[in-house]
Amino acid sequence: MLRRLRTFDLTLITIGSVVGSGIFRTPAVVAQRAHLPAIILGCWLAGGAIALLGASIFAEVAARRALSGGLYGYLRDAYHPIVAFLFGWTFLLVSGTGSNAAAAILFAGYLAPLTGLTFDPRVVAIATLAILAGINVLGVRQGGNWQNLIGLLKIGAIAGLIVASLVAPSHPIPHDAPASFGHPLALLSAIGVAMLPVLFTYAGFQGTTFVTAETVQPERAIPRALIAGIGVVIVLYILANAGYLRMLGATGLAASAAPAADTMRAAVGSAGSRFIALAIALSTLGYLSTCMLAYPRIYYQMATDGVFFKAVGWISPRTRVPVVAILLQALMAGIIALSGTYEQIINWVVAPQWLFIGLGASTLLVYRRRDGGASPRPITSVPGHPVTTWFFIAVLLAIFAAEVATYPRDTLYGICVVLSGVLAYFMWHRFAAGRRRLAA
Repeated sequence: MLRRLRTFDLTLITIGSVVGSGIFRTPAVVAQRAHLPAIILGCWLAGGAIALLGASIFAEVAARRALSGGLYGYLRDAYHPIVAFLFGWTFLLVSGTGSNAAAAILFAGYLAPLTGLTFDPRVVAIATLAILAGINVLGVRQGGNWQNLIGLLKIGAIAGLIVASLVAPSHPIPHDAPASFGHPLALLSAIGVAMLPVLFTYAGFQGTTFVTAETVQPERAIPRALIAGIGVVIVLYILANAGYLRMLGATGLAASAAPAADTMRAAVGSAGSRFIALAIALSTLGYLSTCMLAYPRIYYQMATDGVFFKAVGWISPRTRVPVVAILLQALMAGIIALSGTYEQIINWVVAPQWLFIGLGASTLLVYRRRDGGASPRPITSVPGHPVTTWFFIAVLLAIFAAEVATYPRDTLYGICVVLSGVLAYFMWHRFAAGRRRLAA
């Protein structure tokens, strides 16, 4: 593969990996749980700080170990190949392809009112995945250019929402005043449950590390892109929520089923609804484009390591990209899109995703110990390590536990996929050993 991606590309990949549809939907959930404007914005600020801490952790890991496959490579190098295999296996069967499938279904749902298409949303979702796979098969630069274009359009659409909501005359929708929390423990409980959707909306920045093998000077570019990208996301999220609160008020935001659409309708009238449909479609398409560019590199690395089908590691001599891995990503995402609803697929994805992000963050503890706190490469040091690193890991484990407790049936599916990977790993090694004996 060719090193064609630079800091600007990776910054937009970071933004694209994080900003999907969440900022248009989860603010209402946060308002329902946090009630008061100061606490609502405080939750988004706290979530941004945690996301920035996570980005700093992965930035230092990337600077210390510029390994192909990013998080996959870190888990293999810091722990054992089976841990990396379980991550890749789960990513292929549920977490990576599932998040793509959910985003494709959502994109199809918002595309229909914009274009007047009456096709089954699942058909549109599969067609979208196929088109994006085709673009990325043409080359990493072509995929990167498309991702950059959609990413900039997405940022522009969210900026339009922010400007309209902060500039237009405000007339908050009247609702009953929110009840007070009454007791400090009730306040802490409200903040805790409000942080779950906030942190879900900030997730995804680790995807930037997947394209390490195609990045120019990855030990420098990836850390810079992670910090810059998350910084932009924090600004967008805080300003968007400030706009929601200004136009709808805290109780109006909590009562809204579509806060972005209601905000734009209050700001600019009925035309706002169409603008938001376009913004959400662009945001979701941008997320899909980022995933199609980055995720197949994990399966390619698995094949290169000899723990997956050799064909998945094939690089086109003309475009220099892992064509089979890209097509596999689109195929599996399409199958999952046909298998469940948006909400159900999200529940399959979240618990395994947080589990492996937490494991990835813990590799910094391993590398610090191995390197004696020093490295020959420039390091973006995590402030307050190891306390802050352990804090970040604890937060992710709490989210994992909350997801399992809230959606036991759906999360059980994801956990079963992880466990099935143990059997698949040993079967694969046994099969490979048998082939080597026959060849001898």
